[in-house]
Amino acid sequence: MGKAYTRYTLKGHKGVFFILGTSPVTGEPERIFYIRYRTPGGKMVEEKAGRTGKPDSMTPAKARAIREDRLRGKDLPNKVRREAERAEKAVEATRYTFEALWTAYKEANAGKRGLVNDENRYRNHIHGPFGDREPKDILPLDVDRLRLSMLKGSARPPGRKRKKPGPRKPYAAGTVISVLSLFKRIANFGAKRNLCESLRFAVEMPKGAKERTEDMSEAQMARYIRTCREWPDRQAGDFQLLLLFTGMRRGEARNLKWTDVDLGRGFLHLRDRKGGEDTVIPLSEAARGVIEAQTQTTNPFIFLGERGEGPRGIRQIGDSARAIRDAAGLPKDWRPNHGLRHTFASHLASSGEVDLFIVQKLLGHKTAAMTQRYSHLRDEALRRGTEVMARVVKEAEGVK
Repeated sequence: MGKAYTRYTLKGHKGVFFILGTSPVTGEPERIFYIRYRTPGGKMVEEKAGRTGKPDSMTPAKARAIREDRLRGKDLPNKVRREAERAEKAVEATRYTFEALWTAYKEANAGKRGLVNDENRYRNHIHGPFGDREPKDILPLDVDRLRLSMLKGSARPPGRKRKKPGPRKPYAAGTVISVLSLFKRIANFGAKRNLCESLRFAVEMPKGAKERTEDMSEAQMARYIRTCREWPDRQAGDFQLLLLFTGMRRGEARNLKWTDVDLGRGFLHLRDRKGGEDTVIPLSEAARGVIEAQTQTTNPFIFLGERGEGPRGIRQIGDSARAIRDAAGLPKDWRPNHGLRHTFASHLASSGEVDLFIVQKLLGHKTAAMTQRYSHLRDEALRRGTEVMARVVKEAEGVK
């Protein structure tokens, strides 16, 4: 107890005494109760039970009850309990749950493109069921529940308010695959760095996710181009046209700056592409016309945000893209940002004039496998070429 105090014993309360102290809250005198007892191991212990003031509101009877619990071994001595709590906190500090792994993953991949989308996927779907758990403690059934709840549950696009009442559509298989792939990536990240044990099972992916090319017919493309050129917000229409004429991703066009344009040589410098490498692509006459139609301001970005500040906003782009799609008479499930890129690639591949390797470079695909979805279009073009020769031979044989 340090400083010498007068101890006051209480009749009928064996092993309980108090000293007179001062309340840290009111500054008034108050009693501070202590208890003395032997542990089941025979060690004599003397420890504080509490003060008469708040928050303890200690009384002789409550102090005696605490002492009796200690004697029976029902409760641990204060010192032992504090040591156990410190040990537990030390273990918790070195315990890599999914939340801790996600924090470490973000630090290690701070410059990675797509991290914002991964953050949304983690917060919306992974954090709730798995945030406070380690990979080794997760069962296949836990992941099955997540997968099925997304496939059969209701989808709510993050950050958007519902426009119509009633049930929502379930998540698409591709979205579920993206979430489960992130789940695996976080767990593998921890295991590879010896932060935790790995998952003890293989994650089952949903079936039925299909790659969609979503290319437009020539008539649809002509109508879409006309709609963009006549759109009241000129930059909104030109933004969609540039995606169609170059095959760029939405983010690449959005972050395009005037310093990335070389109109003299006819090239665009696309920085920090999804594949991880900067790329220089040639400007077609149509794409060059779109760039030249923009007004250069003090803003370094070509496509301006609201009030002329910063790059054009993601929601701003999305809203205008869907409005243009509807005005051009395209199906509701046609995704503008994907569809324009696929239309660009499909027309190149089906022309028979462009090798798939060139298509891969223009699209910024990291591997040739990602471009293989367009191989059937190239094969059709080659088949048309052989049919030309067949027609020539047939005509030649018909000559007498």
